[in-house]
Amino acid sequence: MVLKRHAWQIEPREYARQEERRGRRFAFTSLTPARTALVVVDMIHFFVTPGSYAEGIVPNIQALVAAVRACGGLIVWVVPAPRQTYPELAREFFGETIAELYRTSGGEGPVEGRLAPDFVPEPQDLLIEKTSYSAFHPESAPLAAMLKSRGVDTVLITGTLTNICCESSARDACCSGFRVIMLADANAARRDIDHNMALYSVYRSFGDVRTTIEVIGLLDTSQAAFG
Repeated sequence: MVLKRHAWQIEPREYARQEERRGRRFAFTSLTPARTALVVVDMIHFFVTPGSYAEGIVPNIQALVAAVRACGGLIVWVVPAPRQTYPELAREFFGETIAELYRTSGGEGPVEGRLAPDFVPEPQDLLIEKTSYSAFHPESAPLAAMLKSRGVDTVLITGTLTNICCESSARDACCSGFRVIMLADANAARRDIDHNMALYSVYRSFGDVRTTIEVIGLLDTSQAAFG
């Protein structure tokens, strides 16, 4: 089976702009594994369906989970809470039918049972519910405070949708003082254009955009340096 993957890109002129500004393409050239968290956003049954872009990123997220665990980093699984904070606002904005669809999209029961079946949390992982798009907004989830209490300063953002919950999380993580790396090939949207616009916004102002292989390489290098 051939998995559907985004044709992602950062325009060469944007790379050039950042290189001129700071003297290098990427802001973050090293990772400290013990201070790094992989944040997996909304990889749930609602989004991870056969033939979807979300299904296509499952192997890359699995590879990142294995790499982060192996070097002593933290895995965070984030899912929508069963009920939204502002249901009346959602009904006004989306209409009754779609608001109800979104309200129930995350399912019910323990968080681990609401993830797509390819993912199996371990006891040391964090399992988080959010009540709005961002996993890092303090009125949506307690994640930012929880990570800071554990000494985490860098977050790797993966999941779906790139341009909605993942981008919102990346922006708020940056505003909360975290180093942010968005995974270009471990995030998924509905269309390539949506995905790439989100990557551009993040790379321009909020964090780095890297591939799975690049991030695993940074983890391996950092693990060797501190091992």
